[in-house]
Amino acid sequence: MDLLTWSEPVAMAFGDTPMEQLYTNGTKPYFRAPHIYVGLAKRFFPEKAAFAKDKAQAMVHDPNHGSSSSDSVFMTTRGGGSYERTFMEAFIRPGHSEEDWVARDNTPALGLVPAPNGREMYIYRLSHYGQPSSHLARYTLRLDGFVSVHAPYAGGDLLTKAFRFDGSRLEINYESSAAGEIRLELQTEDGSVIPGFSAENCHPIFGNEISRDVSWSGEPDLEALAGQTVQMRVVMMDADLYSFRFYSPPLK
Repeated sequence: MDLLTWSEPVAMAFGDTPMEQLYTNGTKPYFRAPHIYVGLAKRFFPEKAAFAKDKAQAMVHDPNHGSSSSDSVFMTTRGGGSYERTFMEAFIRPGHSEEDWVARDNTPALGLVPAPNGREMYIYRLSHYGQPSSHLARYTLRLDGFVSVHAPYAGGDLLTKAFRFDGSRLEINYESSAAGEIRLELQTEDGSVIPGFSAENCHPIFGNEISRDVSWSGEPDLEALAGQTVQMRVVMMDADLYSFRFYSPPLK
């Protein structure tokens, strides 16, 4: 690669979402799942000021920056020419100070940084753009904590699309109350429960863990199902499921 020869640029698509001004998308593989690219973009509103223009203009140096505002949004892609914008809400709102609500503020820095404690990660974002107090602010987020599937105390369940997996273990990242729990069920593609892998056979999971193996009747091994087409039913109560993955533990 000589940094001189480039392929033709391709405009990214954003699905059936409203056209918005997105800047510094900062798209980069997520270090926990490199096949998924995470984009943290600044969403810019050039003519939407939070304050009267004379007040906003007095806060910034550039004479053209007094009539705008911005926030930060979350997008994903698996490569190619399209982003998934499942969540149109702001991922990070501007903030509590007036200085966060003017000009081209709230620009996320590139990438996500794992925290030393192994449970969190850091996002950095420019705050107070064009002002004497301009600085990078650090935000802390749970590992895999971009979004979650949430069930209230009354409970609920979801059914995934059919898929095939490699590996011999199923690991989840979750959080629940003391009253809550999560159970998982594996089904065939037509919705029949795979014998031995019903929700009733699943050991109830509750607590707050980044990585917890799921077991059925005390047995976590899924090697016999690897490569088959299955779907997964998740039964939850007062809990959040952040992510799951199939994997094989290292050989001893």
